[in-house]
Amino acid sequence: MEREFAYQAVYRYLVGLIEEAERGGQQRLPSLRALSQRMRVSLATVQAAYSLLEHEGRVQSRARSGYFAQVGWLNGRADVSQALPAQPLLERALFAHERRLGRQRGRPVRLLGAPRLREALAQRYTQSSLQYWRGEDVHLGPDVQGVIEILLQALALRGSTVVVASPCCWRILRALHNCQVRVLEVPLDRSGSIDLQSLARLLRCEPVRMVLMPSCLSLPTGRLMPLHAQQQIADLLAAYPVWLLENDVDSELCFSQPPCSRLRDLVDPQWLLVLGSLEAAVGAEAPYAYLLGRHDAVAEAFSQRAFQLAPMRQQAVAQMIYSGEIDEHLARTRVALQGQMEQLCQHLRVVMGTSVDFDMPQGGYALWVRIPSAKMCPSSAAASVDSALQVVAGEQFSLRGGYRQFRMLRWLGGQPDRLVAALQSLIRATTDDTVRR
Repeated sequence: MEREFAYQAVYRYLVGLIEEAERGGQQRLPSLRALSQRMRVSLATVQAAYSLLEHEGRVQSRARSGYFAQVGWLNGRADVSQALPAQPLLERALFAHERRLGRQRGRPVRLLGAPRLREALAQRYTQSSLQYWRGEDVHLGPDVQGVIEILLQALALRGSTVVVASPCCWRILRALHNCQVRVLEVPLDRSGSIDLQSLARLLRCEPVRMVLMPSCLSLPTGRLMPLHAQQQIADLLAAYPVWLLENDVDSELCFSQPPCSRLRDLVDPQWLLVLGSLEAAVGAEAPYAYLLGRHDAVAEAFSQRAFQLAPMRQQAVAQMIYSGEIDEHLARTRVALQGQMEQLCQHLRVVMGTSVDFDMPQGGYALWVRIPSAKMCPSSAAASVDSALQVVAGEQFSLRGGYRQFRMLRWLGGQPDRLVAALQSLIRATTDDTVRR
């Protein structure tokens, strides 16, 4: 088995256990360490497989309890395991760094993993002597959901009220839901700007404790938030003592270089928290998420949790950040994603004409499409997943069940004729469903 595909083998094994749970078997799944020993792979490889399954909604992680199969939780939802672009070349570079580190004998390699990665991320986010971060301000976790759950616990936000820009990443929504957070959604318009009046009303009338906003790029819409909109949000938040959690998970996927100004540059650092992830840049073998924040309660909570992250892999990722390999790869990825998205938009206009409404995105790996006349049935969405086109229902990006007329489309690669055939299949499914209704 090729090492760079090890997490796929673990993924398939776990799918089998989940299917057994669906038939009445054990719902609790093996721990990271137990599965690592059973399949003779690293902890990070097991974590990558679990991360993919969590993206799909087929697995739930529970603090201090482990992983459990989500039997019946997301029946009818499209499989989103392919939602993030694969990074095989960068993953091979990651393994090459690990092998070199493995040949260096002694304890320092293992002891320096987390500190090196935290320091590398701090330097990556530091812009000037006024906007700087230290390694101790960076807190690492196994994935986005784990980091959010620890953050909510540290700031006593479980059960509180949080405002999110909508549509919002399903992983984040589910983490908030798992912590019994009351989520209030404020829509983003087609320009990427927030409905400022709605946000102001919620801050004034509701017991809001935290606001979650995109750093610059909002997925699945693929829109960049204009600078004037960032400034308006910053001015509004200045009047309220609420936490700002800036979602920086997808910012690396802007087709052009990310804007020089981010929301975090305009707000009071006392209330600022930044959420990021290495998965979009490095791939599924480095699913680690991180939080930037200068708050003692947050640092203490992460220290007590003591996530078991592979130290050698962390140091390998840190070396790739310092060497510029990740930035070079991201530059190529942005060009490839933009070209792929332009082709997808072109074919979509030809095949579906005016029956769909969309804008060419400014970043990301998917297209946010409105199909006004249709409400696609779950079976037609599932059929599209097996073709060249992945289709995810818009409801997946809202806890209120909104965006029923929207779909997130992602071209999974291959020849353009396969994409055209998939789009034709999509419009047939839409038409057939409209006739049935």
